[in-house]
Amino acid sequence: MTPTAETQMQFLYALRSNGVTDALVLAAMEKVDRGLFVQGLFAARAYEDRPLAIPCGQTISQPSIVGLMTQALEVQPRNKVLEIGTGSGYQAAILSYLARRVYTVERHRDLARTARLIIDGMGLVNVTVMTSDGSLGLPDQAPFDRILLTAAAEDPPANLLAQLSDGGIMVLPVGQSGAVQTLIKAQKTADSIEYTELCEVRFVPLVEGLA
Repeated sequence: MTPTAETQMQFLYALRSNGVTDALVLAAMEKVDRGLFVQGLFAARAYEDRPLAIPCGQTISQPSIVGLMTQALEVQPRNKVLEIGTGSGYQAAILSYLARRVYTVERHRDLARTARLIIDGMGLVNVTVMTSDGSLGLPDQAPFDRILLTAAAEDPPANLLAQLSDGGIMVLPVGQSGAVQTLIKAQKTADSIEYTELCEVRFVPLVEGLA
């Protein structure tokens, strides 16, 4: 279902109220209809600022968290972005309006297939959806200007940091699964990595291998 003007206004208000203030991020999120990515029982709640269940025991993240993560990533128009954990495809679709190229990997084949169909249906030609082990990243396409993890790791994975270009940014939840985690922004310089803590979050764990 397409959101009404009032629903859209409430959706954007919830984003701003929760700290999503970047005009480009807000514009990208306004262009991507979250309702396309939520099927079945939860379809009527697609425009609420809450996480919702999707198949394979996964979730589509709360829109304001998606916005905060996207904002922290500071995507530039020429950037090549890697997303670990496609899920519904919602985050990748938003990134497509901000970046030159988006690669997104998902360990659940059914989720990847559905996300690819939705993204293709939206006419987004700069997104590549792949079924693969996200914990490995995508070394064949590295380096990436930006990397986003939508699953929690206990520490920032060294192999993914190695796939980040100098000056690149990685945003990810860090902490134990089942507990409150911390959203971290890691910025890579020529000789170090600077970490910034952003907010508390809850994400599914980063799991090795294909489902």
